Amino acid sequence: MFHPIPRPEELLNRELSWLDFNARVMEEAEDSTVPLLERVKFLSIVSSNWDEFFMVRVAGIWRQIDAGINQPGPDGLTPRQLLERVSSRIHAYSARQHELFHAILEPQLEAAGIRILDPRHLDEAQGAFLLDYFERSLLPLITPLAVDTGHPFPRLGNRALVLVVELEPDEDLLDGDLPASELSFIHVPTGLASRFLRVPSAPGTHAFVMLEDVVRHHLSRLFLGYTVKSCHAIRVTRDSDLPVEEDPSEDLLKTVEESLRDRRRGAVVRLQYEHGLSAKVLDMLIEEMELSPEDLYPSLGLTAFSDLMQLCSQLDLPHLKDTPLPPLPVPQLDQAGSLFDVIARNDILLHHPYQSFDDSVVRFVREAAEDPKVLAIKMTLYRVTASSPVAAALERAAERGKQVAAIVELRARFDEAANIAWARRLEKTGVHVVYGLPNHKIHCKACLVVRQEAGGIKRYCHLGTGNYNERTSRLYSDLGLFTARPEFGEDLSNLFNMLTGYTRPPRFNQILLAPQYLKKALKERIQREIGHARKGRSARMVLKMNALVDPQLIQLLYEASREGVKVDLIVRGTCCLRPGVPGLSENIRALSILDRFLEHARVYHFANDGRPETLLSSADLMPRNLDRRVELAFPLVDPILAAQVMEMVELQLHDTLKGRVLGPDGEVLRRGLDFQDPPLRSQLRIYEHTLLASGVGALTQKLGPLDPDI
Repeated sequence: MFHPIPRPEELLNRELSWLDFNARVMEEAEDSTVPLLERVKFLSIVSSNWDEFFMVRVAGIWRQIDAGINQPGPDGLTPRQLLERVSSRIHAYSARQHELFHAILEPQLEAAGIRILDPRHLDEAQGAFLLDYFERSLLPLITPLAVDTGHPFPRLGNRALVLVVELEPDEDLLDGDLPASELSFIHVPTGLASRFLRVPSAPGTHAFVMLEDVVRHHLSRLFLGYTVKSCHAIRVTRDSDLPVEEDPSEDLLKTVEESLRDRRRGAVVRLQYEHGLSAKVLDMLIEEMELSPEDLYPSLGLTAFSDLMQLCSQLDLPHLKDTPLPPLPVPQLDQAGSLFDVIARNDILLHHPYQSFDDSVVRFVREAAEDPKVLAIKMTLYRVTASSPVAAALERAAERGKQVAAIVELRARFDEAANIAWARRLEKTGVHVVYGLPNHKIHCKACLVVRQEAGGIKRYCHLGTGNYNERTSRLYSDLGLFTARPEFGEDLSNLFNMLTGYTRPPRFNQILLAPQYLKKALKERIQREIGHARKGRSARMVLKMNALVDPQLIQLLYEASREGVKVDLIVRGTCCLRPGVPGLSENIRALSILDRFLEHARVYHFANDGRPETLLSSADLMPRNLDRRVELAFPLVDPILAAQVMEMVELQLHDTLKGRVLGPDGEVLRRGLDFQDPPLRSQLRIYEHTLLASGVGALTQKLGPLDPDI
């Protein structure tokens, strides 16, 4: 019997599936074949991911509970049941994380000459250095916050490291005129420098002291007249989602700015605290912050593993890190005098970070800004850095008198402040800035350059799966396309007119736009494969994305499987579909790849009985992307480029070293789809292929063999 959406037992819960994904990230930290400092980085990433999960997803569950919602979700779990499962799983993962660091990674760091020292065990020179640093750099920034009848419970910053100090006043202090305190809070000033303070050490060694230990060690200089009974670090995580309440009469920029201030006042959804914190103080924290047992996370030693990234950044030890894989030139663009001349001749596929983002996309926008023949530049900006060269190029173009339109999405989570700053700066230079649409985030990645040439107006396009962000372009694996095909240019002109002027496009030639058309188009293509299978033809789909959540598309994929369509999924993160279930999804295989680059590209390939169609997209298969965001999917019209993408995807499907095959309950069954496959690490193999295609022979000799088993 056909169901419009899957039954609850046929879906995995979104939050629990995401936690399974983060457990796969932790596997990289546990993997002894990964270089030591890379393992430490992965452990840091695990904690950073949990931070965001609590600030957004757990906070959302609590809001549902507080609102009295008892209705089960699509997976059959009520908010309260989900919270209990989430809490149980994270507590178990947290214990595993502490054991990994303290029992395995920290001893290995010490063996490699990297030590995190207790201030009580420093030598004389190190102690003098520490005291000087405390008095010169930390003490002026420290503000002890007493708690008593005259001092209310302080506001603890989101993810701030805070010391809770229990004090006993000396007798003479009690006899004085000023009140005495028995409890004080100190925000550790981690914004000054790294949490890991490097101290002098012997040649070939690297010694650090954590800032909270620096402060803790010198409390007697801060609390004169007191005996310090105890001092423990705590850290709170607050609800930091941005539920922007949009009033059509209100300025969206003003609304988002006000919501950012609200974020800093969010409710506490997690308390991390060092073991040994007194029951009295813990009870007070629970009462003041209205915490439940699920919110409490005791820790051993290091309270926030996310800060370990700061430790790694201070260590220039190549033998403990991955072999560098510098971005390579795009062969067609490397020797080109003008990018526009090259793009006018052929479509060009870009694959970051294997190929240079700066020498392709940034260069494209900069050339457009300087080229006197360029009349206009139109572009979407979702996540930009504070020093974005792309945004700076748009600024330069406006200063040179070109017509420039920038669609700046202010609601890009946790990047709102940078986007707001650039929006204001661009406006001052004459850029037409649009702050997104009132009810939809603009998440598509597109740039249109309009150029006056001898034959008339010509349009040049860039479309991609990733943000115009030079920092993440070196960390995220994304695909992009340069094209001067007239139908793409017309489509992007219509798109930008819609975004800036609310016009209704007469039609789109090539691009598939969400929320209007993309979901319907994907359904049609899945149903087309089902039709081929029913007629006895070969039918196959390969879908690569970050997350698969949409129940309607999952139901269609189940139907495709039952009809005999072969479905290969590459889902990096959340996957609510249960693969490999007899009678439901036995023809669906799901793979998750976790390696040194974050897999971020979305590729939707349909075999179509010998007439294949390959789409690239900014959209994951989630209701938020398909129903509530402006997203793009676009075809690779050039069959050579489509074949190149599918060659990359097929390599990933046979990754036996970093590809995890997912089971029906979201568990990792094994590495690689087939036990008989030879060892293959797809990201390194892709880099090798890119290296050969780029013709950078000297670099090939310098790098040598990247891995004996790829």
